[in-house]
Amino acid sequence: MPFAGTRPTIASSIVDCVGHTPLVQLKRLFARPGLSVLAKLEFMNPGGSMKDRPARYIVEQGLRDGTIRPGTHIIESTSGNLGVALAMVARVYGLSFTCVVDPKITKANLQILHQLGANIDMVDQPDDQGGYLQTRIRRVKELLTILPDSFWINQYANELNWKAHYHGTGSEIVEQLDGPVDCLFAAVSTTGSIMGNARRLREAFPSIKIVAVDAVGSVIFGSPSAPRELPGIGSSRVPELLNPDEIDEVVHVSDRESVQGCRDLLFHEGIFAGGSSGSVIAAVRKLLPSFPPSYRIAVILPDRGDRYLDTVYDDDWASGLPSL
Repeated sequence: MPFAGTRPTIASSIVDCVGHTPLVQLKRLFARPGLSVLAKLEFMNPGGSMKDRPARYIVEQGLRDGTIRPGTHIIESTSGNLGVALAMVARVYGLSFTCVVDPKITKANLQILHQLGANIDMVDQPDDQGGYLQTRIRRVKELLTILPDSFWINQYANELNWKAHYHGTGSEIVEQLDGPVDCLFAAVSTTGSIMGNARRLREAFPSIKIVAVDAVGSVIFGSPSAPRELPGIGSSRVPELLNPDEIDEVVHVSDRESVQGCRDLLFHEGIFAGGSSGSVIAAVRKLLPSFPPSYRIAVILPDRGDRYLDTVYDDDWASGLPSL
């Protein structure tokens, strides 16, 4: 399955259009002389996010090795984007898909899932950490005992998650660059993206610094749990995929800082991106004073902004967030 190189002129399906996203310089938002910030626009994947990559990779690998067969009912717990991606891939391959979600999913993602024909299972009881992840996973395990021939994608522990980004996003960044980069900023949730990209970029640029962008209130790196409003970044559990020794620095970003990052990105660059993208922009801003005079950064912008019109880009919603 090609993730890099020349894409055929005519794709056989929407799934074949996953990947090959642009790398764009943010020279208006970060105009400091000597600083170069290069953004991988993952929201330009056909399903609207970087989650298209693991959805395609995991399902196609499963179909090759027999883990997934015609008639398999795939199940996943997701805050939205992976659900949309899996629903798209399942539609192309004729698979049934149940998406276990919680009330923090955006209205847009929920409607897209409906239109793509996914079965939606909504949990409504927060877990002990104040989030919904553990509740969603318990529901997934229940469904595995109820639905015949069912298969759990398990994005937090599935090694194919990080491999999708290693062979996809990371390899593309290396091919697109005209020279080395000093640092990579990536938002974390399952940590599949940052692990895969870090491993591929370190092969090409051994001295690269890897910065994880996490949400205030996320427990991934040992911080205390606290309420979080934005989906897609942070977690109420430590993912099995995470190897903290491969992360050089962690920056925690609040919901309000993420909103400001999104709006700055839109105002200065015309890039309409989602909440975790704003978190990445905010994290770069936080570390800006520590960068040497000449510094080259790669950042990953995970999803698009139109699915956040009722949250990030809604003034009334944003005004209700805690002050910095």
